[in-house]
Amino acid sequence: MISANGISLHFGARKLFSDVNIIFSPGNCYGLIGANGSGKSTFLKILSGEVDSTAGEVAVTPGERIAVLKQDQFAFDEFTALTTVIMGHKRLYDIIEKKEALHAKKDFTDKDGMELSELEAEFSILDGWNAESDAAKLLSDLGIEEQSQGVEMKNLEEGQKVRVLLAQALFGNPDILLLDEPTNHLDIENCIWLEGFLSNFKNTAIVVSHDRHFLDKVCTHIADIDYGKIQLYPGNFSFWLESSQLILRQRMEANKKIEKKREELKSFIARFSANASKAKQATSRKKILEKLTLEDIKPSSRRSPYINFEQAREAGNNVLAIDRLSRSLDGLAMFKDLTFTVEKGDKIAFVGSDDLANTTLFQILAGEARPDGGNFKWGASVNLAYYPKDNTKYFEADYDIIEWLLRQSKSTDVSFARGFLGRMLFSGDESLKQVRVLSGGERVRCMLSRMMLAQPNVMILDQPTNHLDLESIEALNKGLEKYEGTLLFASHDHQLIQTVANRIVEITPNGFIDRPGITFDEYLSVDISA
Repeated sequence: MISANGISLHFGARKLFSDVNIIFSPGNCYGLIGANGSGKSTFLKILSGEVDSTAGEVAVTPGERIAVLKQDQFAFDEFTALTTVIMGHKRLYDIIEKKEALHAKKDFTDKDGMELSELEAEFSILDGWNAESDAAKLLSDLGIEEQSQGVEMKNLEEGQKVRVLLAQALFGNPDILLLDEPTNHLDIENCIWLEGFLSNFKNTAIVVSHDRHFLDKVCTHIADIDYGKIQLYPGNFSFWLESSQLILRQRMEANKKIEKKREELKSFIARFSANASKAKQATSRKKILEKLTLEDIKPSSRRSPYINFEQAREAGNNVLAIDRLSRSLDGLAMFKDLTFTVEKGDKIAFVGSDDLANTTLFQILAGEARPDGGNFKWGASVNLAYYPKDNTKYFEADYDIIEWLLRQSKSTDVSFARGFLGRMLFSGDESLKQVRVLSGGERVRCMLSRMMLAQPNVMILDQPTNHLDLESIEALNKGLEKYEGTLLFASHDHQLIQTVANRIVEITPNGFIDRPGITFDEYLSVDISA
């Protein structure tokens, strides 16, 4: 068990949170959520001891081990992937090193023999004899094949390094597991595996993630950073979101009778209790939920941007024809002989393990790269808007946000720009920020504003949820659901694909799979059982 007792964190006059008191108990997975910059990652570092709080203390049950998903991909460059994983259990790795040092001594003494005997006993208690095989299995489960497990970390690709560090955190059955964005760089199969791992994890897990589907699958509780506090709610992310919105609606309806409000909440809780994501905990969660009152739930203070894509005019039926399109990068084939057509109203999610293949295809279709072979043709009536994965070049000018937006618009009206930016959460002086200094999330909101003003009938979006907070992701999701034009997109957000796409295309090293008319979950069930 780990608890925060009176924890506060201030940076000068700025308060991230104050007097936080939470107990995180075994058998539960807690999703830590909050707006960008609210202190989610910092709070995890306070719990792990990496960062000191301004006030209060963290208490851990004596003898329990905390494991943390490390963020520094270069910290273990001189070690093999397998060794890096085992290093996740510090005490076990220390014993292994001490044993090796004693065995290597030329002048081995009786005292050394006694120490070695004690080390061997503890090594056995910590299941050291199975350490290598357990670490190897974790790596294999996360897509690091046997031939790469003995390779030094400096020679692995970025995505492989991240998965090794995740295996390091999971290794050795830690008592308390702290994971900051664990699904980054994971493909679909890896994400499903991690969901299963955490669903069956019997100890305490605390997770920061912007993946709503992942939070729904693994979380028994949500810890929400808001109002300068951290409030704990039973249930998964969807329960927190809908309950917060329900209470907000009820507060706005001042004349609604209290008893009617309670009945509405009771009905809502009963529905979620019956659909608990973890069957083994459904009964205990139901009991917790049934004890909730109106006073236990607060509407979120966070605001959502207004995202609404409209078409200036509809496209014709034949939107795009791709014929035997091929492209290689550094001798590696991204795709070969890619052939398919896109028709009006298609919302195609491009999925698969190779993000670079999708990005390369989108760059070609947007006219920013050339294919090695084949061709493609857009329909005559297409008005295309493109959201690139890397938007850096769009923000290298010396403009404030208002000037930047007006250059993307037919309008020259400053008041129009201010109003539009206000709905995208750039209110007041925030709209006068220089675009060069914007955060990742602010840049995304600017790019989405640019696309809305273009009123396209076809859009290409490459990983649009990167850098967005959960509220903005929800707003984008709803905006894309309502969009009546044609959409080609790639995303790691399961819920976005599930609710928006009406066609799935997976580019593989051996060709491509095209599945029109099915949902993402249906596609996965067919693919996994195949």
